[in-house]
Amino acid sequence: MRIYSRILGTGSYLPENRLTNADLAAELAQQGVETSDEWIVERTGIRARHFASDAQGSSDLATEAARKALTAAGISADDLDLIIVATSTPDMVFPSVATMVQHNLGTAGCPAFDVQAVCSGFIYALTIADSMIQSGSAKRALVIGAEIFSRILDFKDRTTCVLFGDGAGAVVLEASEQPGILATDLHADGKYKDILCVPGHVNRGGILGDPVLKMDGQAVFKLAVGVLEDTARASLAKANMSDADIDWLIPHQANIRIMQSTAKKLKMSADKVVVTVDQHGNTSAASIPLALDTAVRDGRIQRGQTLMLEGVGGGFTWGSVLLRY
Repeated sequence: MRIYSRILGTGSYLPENRLTNADLAAELAQQGVETSDEWIVERTGIRARHFASDAQGSSDLATEAARKALTAAGISADDLDLIIVATSTPDMVFPSVATMVQHNLGTAGCPAFDVQAVCSGFIYALTIADSMIQSGSAKRALVIGAEIFSRILDFKDRTTCVLFGDGAGAVVLEASEQPGILATDLHADGKYKDILCVPGHVNRGGILGDPVLKMDGQAVFKLAVGVLEDTARASLAKANMSDADIDWLIPHQANIRIMQSTAKKLKMSADKVVVTVDQHGNTSAASIPLALDTAVRDGRIQRGQTLMLEGVGGGFTWGSVLLRY
C-alpha cells in the first residue's frame, strides 16, 4: 500500500510593522532615493510589505506560523516526527532555525534542520518531508518557510529594496492512505548564481564581500518564466495529469508579471491564481505557504481540490509540488 503525505493544517504570520508603498517611498526619500506607489505597482504589483522588528528573528516568525498550523491540524508539537525550516535569513550562522522553533514549541527529540534554496526553499523542504513520510521515517512533519529579507536589502537601490518583505508560513503534513502530494520536481543550476545573490559572509568577526542583495531583474524574469512552466508540466506528467486538472496555481509571490506569464502558459485564468504579493511583497521561502494559508483561511481552497505550488530562486533553484488538498 502506498503511503502519501497530506496537508493536515496551514498557518502563517506577518510582522506587525506594515509599510505601504507610500510609507516606504517617504523613508527612501530621506536617503535621497526616489520611488512612488505608481512606479512600484506598475512593475511588480506590490502595494505593501511587512518588516520584522529589531527584536524578532526568523525563528520567531516561524514559531508563530507553526503554532497556527499546529492548531489548524489539531495536534501538538509533541506529535511531530520532523521539523524542516526553509530560510535564507537564519537568526545566526548556527544552530538552525528549525532547532530554535522546536525549542520555542516546547518539544524535543525529533530531527530538525534548515533547507537553503532561497525562494524555492519551501518547495525543496516540502519535497524532503514528503519523501521522509513516504519512506516511513516520519508520520507527521512541520514544514516552514520563514524570512527576514529586510536585513539584507540595499535601501539605496530602489530596483530591489521595494520588492521584498518579511514573514513566515507553515504546513503540517501527515502520512495518509489517501492521495495528498501527487508529484514533485526539483532543479538547480549554479551557473546563474550571479544574477541573484548576496555576495558577503562572516569572516574573522567581520564581513567579507557585500552583505546585501544583488539582482539582475531582467535576467531573473526571463529565466523564471521558462523554468516555472517546465517544472509545472514535469510534475503534471509524473502524475499523469494535465493543465486542466489544476484548480489553483500557487506560485512564488515575486512579481505579478512573472505569475501572470506562468498562468498564461499553463492556460489558467487569472482568477485561479492565488495572489498575495500585493500585500506582503516577495517573502522568499515564506511566500508560497503564506499564500496557501491565506487562500485556505478565506475559503477559496477546499478539500479535494488540486493545487500546483511552484517557485524559483537564487542559486538558481526551481521546482514544483502538485498536491490534492
